[in-house]
Amino acid sequence: MINATELSLFALVVEAKSFNKAAAVAGMSTPALSKKISKLESEIGVQLLYRTTRKLSLTQAGSTLYEHAKYINKQVNEAIGAVSCLSDKVGGVIKITVPTISGELFLADMITDFCQQYPDITIDMRLENDFVDLVKEGLDFAVRTGVLEDSSLIAKPLLTSHWVVCCSPSYIAQYGQPKTLAELTQHNCLAYTYQAQGAYDWRFSQKGEHYSIKISGNLATNNAQALRKAALAGGGIVYVPRCSVYEDLQKGDLTVLLPDYQPRTLGVYAVYPYTKHLPNKVKLLIEHIKQGYEKIGHCF
Repeated sequence: MINATELSLFALVVEAKSFNKAAAVAGMSTPALSKKISKLESEIGVQLLYRTTRKLSLTQAGSTLYEHAKYINKQVNEAIGAVSCLSDKVGGVIKITVPTISGELFLADMITDFCQQYPDITIDMRLENDFVDLVKEGLDFAVRTGVLEDSSLIAKPLLTSHWVVCCSPSYIAQYGQPKTLAELTQHNCLAYTYQAQGAYDWRFSQKGEHYSIKISGNLATNNAQALRKAALAGGGIVYVPRCSVYEDLQKGDLTVLLPDYQPRTLGVYAVYPYTKHLPNKVKLLIEHIKQGYEKIGHCF
């Protein structure tokens, strides 16, 4: 007899698009999950999934069954969530990975405040710019900037990060100030290599038009603070997230260039693996970070 658990697992595999990822969420081994789905197919008497080494796809029967199974899965999630809400005690360990900029400038304070509110929770926060495999590394979620490429992950928007082009007054005094985008090619522009694309192609927009300028310079690094220090020392022009140089701009130690053009903007997200039920403690932390970012939105 087919039971709700088998249908729920089938829906999980479809939505995760991977036996490995679905097994990690379900807390079971991949072979065990595969046997469960094979057993379901045997009981129904039809093939539900086409399996290859690289891809899973639904048969027509599988597609029909999934339309019903996903509602069962939703009802199970809602039931678990309703029961979870009855418990006021929140505790345990939350493992997260965050970008070095946000981790150093803002998130350390936010996390400290959260831990004071929930003393039974311990936060394990890794500062790194590489997008690691959350399931493989056993991480609850990541704070990441940019486009989400892995469709098996869920991304909750936190805020929008605005970038800025700037340099020190001493650089301007020595080399002049670019007045047009084209003039950037005549200056020492320092490349920020922590990004999938655009380290040497600086992008701007103005009145609906989009522009890309290829730059060059004597320094490239994946660390925004290294670029900031180089700019403060008069070493060149940088194109970085505004939050990384906000205080320097306010104090006049750095100067915004080409104010008539808008540099890039990128979304900042809390990213976590697909799960049937996101733990309440993780929901609380993500919401706490979102509210914390909103309070300092002017820095971004």
